[in-house]
Amino acid sequence: MNAKPWRDRVREEDELVEQLQLLVSDSAKRRALALLEGVNELGTVANVARELGKSWNAIDKAIKKNGPGPTTE
Repeated sequence: MNAKPWRDRVREEDELVEQLQLLVSDSAKRRALALLEGVNELGTVANVARELGKSWNAIDKAIKKNGPGPTTE
C-alpha cells in the first residue's frame, strides 16, 4: 500500500478547509439576506427571531456581520 506522504495530505486538507470556509461565508451571506427579507416582511428583527425561535440578538448579529453593508450613493 502506497500511502500519500503526510505533506501532501496536509496540503490537501488545507485546501479543503479553505473551500469549506468559502462555502460557509457564502452561506452566511445568503442567510443574512433571507433574514433581512424576513425583517421586511414581518417588520422587526424581534418578529423574525420569534418566528424562528431564536434570540433577536442572534438574528441582529447575523444580519450585521454578514448582510450587505451600508450603500453610498
